[in-house]
Amino acid sequence: MSATSSPVEPKLPHRSSTLRTVSTGAERRGSLSDDDVIPGGSSSNETTNLLLERLRAWKHMCGSLEEYVSVTAKVQKGMSKDFEKVLKTVNEPLREGHHFSQSDGGVTSFFENIRANTQGMINLYADGERNLRSSVLPTLEKLHKEIKTKSKELQTGASKGAKAVEKARNLTQKHIELLGQQTAALDSASGNKLETAHDPYIVRRGIIHRLNKQVIEENNNRQEIIAVQNNFMQFEAHVLQTVQAAMEQLVVFMGGQTDRQKTMYTDVLGTLQRIPPEFEWVNFITRNDSTLVDPDAPPRSLSNITFPNQEHRTTQPLISGTLQRKSRVLGKGFTSFFYVTTHARYLHEFKDNDDLRRDPVPELSLFLPDSTIVSVDEVKHTFTIKGKDVSSNVVGNAFRTNTEFVFKAGSASEAKEWANILKEAAHTPIATTTAAAAVTSPITSPISPASATAQPPAYLEKEPATQSPVSPSAVSRSNTTNTTASSVAEKVPSPTSEKS
Repeated sequence: MSATSSPVEPKLPHRSSTLRTVSTGAERRGSLSDDDVIPGGSSSNETTNLLLERLRAWKHMCGSLEEYVSVTAKVQKGMSKDFEKVLKTVNEPLREGHHFSQSDGGVTSFFENIRANTQGMINLYADGERNLRSSVLPTLEKLHKEIKTKSKELQTGASKGAKAVEKARNLTQKHIELLGQQTAALDSASGNKLETAHDPYIVRRGIIHRLNKQVIEENNNRQEIIAVQNNFMQFEAHVLQTVQAAMEQLVVFMGGQTDRQKTMYTDVLGTLQRIPPEFEWVNFITRNDSTLVDPDAPPRSLSNITFPNQEHRTTQPLISGTLQRKSRVLGKGFTSFFYVTTHARYLHEFKDNDDLRRDPVPELSLFLPDSTIVSVDEVKHTFTIKGKDVSSNVVGNAFRTNTEFVFKAGSASEAKEWANILKEAAHTPIATTTAAAAVTSPITSPISPASATAQPPAYLEKEPATQSPVSPSAVSRSNTTNTTASSVAEKVPSPTSEKS
């Protein structure tokens, strides 16, 4: 009877004695000891771990971009607040702003333009923060979640397949070890009976059965890993495309922001450049025409100015002219000065009759009632007065002593006229002197008691008027009056002659 052949006669796997070389690609995958019961080299766990590590790299990359966009949004918010500080610098009205034109096209409207554009920049940065947080950041956060989900799916599926492969390999390895034990027991039994389950033939076939299951599990796990690897290319392409779309949005927002900000600054500059150089000045002089000096008006003239009591009779001299006074220094002789006898009964000495070049302060002042005309010499054209100098040039009353002053006129009649008027002024009360002097005064301007206590004089411009011709009768009346005044003065007795 022939022996029954086994339906399956596969050869038991055995380890090859060939040396392994470092290879890559298909050669490496083909040399992973397909003939071994338990393949050496990289296991499915190593492949899965490598893919999981790659997913973590993508996840961390996405997280970095999220942080980048988030911090950029914070900077946008900070810039918005910083431009609020910038706006405060020009938010108040301009100091002395009334000097600028309030119409369009001037400095005031230029500052209004600055405020409007600065407020636009505040809104621009606020919109930038809102756009980043509402559009760019959610895209990256969603991608981050997708990578996490992919990692979990890979980890769950690979773990399940790896456990099935590991279980099948353990069963195969257990029966291989059992086969070794039974073959050794059969060789040492020397014909003793073995149990059916321990028959090496049965054990060998059991190994073939379990090894077949192991191979099926390994192939299934391999196909799953290959599918995951092939899917990785598409998934990574999706990741990159999503990141690119997010960055495109970022560039659109930030680029548009930059363009808008540039436009705002350009508008500020354009508004300023459109102001004509003379715009503000023309508007200023138009508004203040009544205050500013009219360049077309003629300059002021002293001859056209009047003031109260300018022509009052007491401001007119009783007599005035140039005399020579003998110096009190021996050997110096006579020096010419300008002299005036006033209604206040003073004889004043000035260096000249110029009121414009220097302040007309008397160099010598004699109060005539306290003075005495000592003598009159018609031959020498001189007259002598003894009195005290009460001008401001004398320091203190102690230095005011009675002194004889010798004056020399241009002629005998002039010397006599001066002496007579000085005598009259010395012995006539102020009221009488004033009344008498009114006869010789060319112009009289009566004043009321109220005007004496009026406010300080206001200087007015005189209207240029044509001088009316003087009639011959008026000239004759004036000459008659002056002659009468001279005769009255001559009749006044000299105090010197009375004393003598």
